[in-house]
Amino acid sequence: MKRLHIVTLVMLLLAAGPASAQQDPLYSQYMFNTLAFNPGYAGSAGVFTTMALSRHQWVGLEGAPTTQTLLAHSPLRAANMALGMSVINDKVGPTRQTSFYADYAYRIRTGGESQLAFGLKGGVNMYQADLAGLTSVDPDAANVNISSKALPNFGFGLFWHAERYYLGVSAPKLLENTIEEAGSSGVVTVTQARHYFVLGGYVFDVGRDLKAKPSFMLRMVEGAPLSLDLSANFLLRDRIWFGAMYRVGNSVGALGQYQINDQFRVGYAFDLTTTKLGAYNAGTHEIMLSYDFRFIKGRTVTPRYF
Repeated sequence: MKRLHIVTLVMLLLAAGPASAQQDPLYSQYMFNTLAFNPGYAGSAGVFTTMALSRHQWVGLEGAPTTQTLLAHSPLRAANMALGMSVINDKVGPTRQTSFYADYAYRIRTGGESQLAFGLKGGVNMYQADLAGLTSVDPDAANVNISSKALPNFGFGLFWHAERYYLGVSAPKLLENTIEEAGSSGVVTVTQARHYFVLGGYVFDVGRDLKAKPSFMLRMVEGAPLSLDLSANFLLRDRIWFGAMYRVGNSVGALGQYQINDQFRVGYAFDLTTTKLGAYNAGTHEIMLSYDFRFIKGRTVTPRYF
C-alpha cells in the first residue's frame, strides 16, 4: 500500500499560500520556459528550439511535487507563423497529470524591431489519482482511485517582444473540467482551476561585459491568492547568467545558466522555502537543457535573453 508521509499532509496545509490551489506546475526558470504557459512565445527565437526541464520540489519530503517538461517550437518558413508542442508530467503525492499540447502563434510587427504574437494552445491532460492507497486517520476519508481520465482543454496567449524586452499575457487552460468518482466513503470531485499568467522582462547594459535583466511573473488562480515571482539576472560576457529570485511570501532562490556554445545551454535553479514548510525539506532543484537547431533559418540567435 502506498503511503503519504503525515508531515506532507500537515505541511501542505500550513504552506498553502499560492501553491495550495494551483494545479499547474511552478517553474523558477519561467523566463526561459515560457512556452509551457504562453503559446504566443512559439517561434520567438527565430530558430527550431528544444528544451527539457526537470524540477524536484521540497526535496526530502515524501509525496512532494516533481515535474518533467519537454518543449519544442519553431517559426515556419511561410508567413509570420510558428508551431510548438509541450509534454509535461507532474506528480504530487498520489496524483499525476500528464499533458500533451500543441501551440500555434501568428505574429505581426508593431514598429521597429518589436512584434506582437497571438497564440493558441490545445491538447489534453491525462489525470489519475491513487487516493485509496493513502493511510489516513480520518475514517471518512475517500477510498477511491481515479484511473487515467482524459481532460481536453485549450487556451490563448499574447506575447509582445523585441530583442531586449518582452511582455506576455495568457490563459493556457480555459476549460474548468470536473471529475467525479464514487468511492466507498463518498464522491470525490476534482476540478481543473483556470490559471492566468502575466510576465515581462527587460535587458539593459550595466557595463561593457555585463547586462542586467529584471523580470516578473504573476499567476492568478480562481479561488487562490495571487502568486508573484520577482527575478534579477545578470549576463556576463554573453555566456554566463547568474541571479536571484523571490516568490513573494513563499520562497527565495538562485539561478544560473551557461551558454556552452551558440546552440546549447544548460541552466540550474535552487529554491528555499520561506514558509513553515521550509523546516521539513531541503529545498527545490530545477535543471534545464536547451538546444537550438540551425536548419530553419540558418543561424542561431546568441545570446538568448528570454
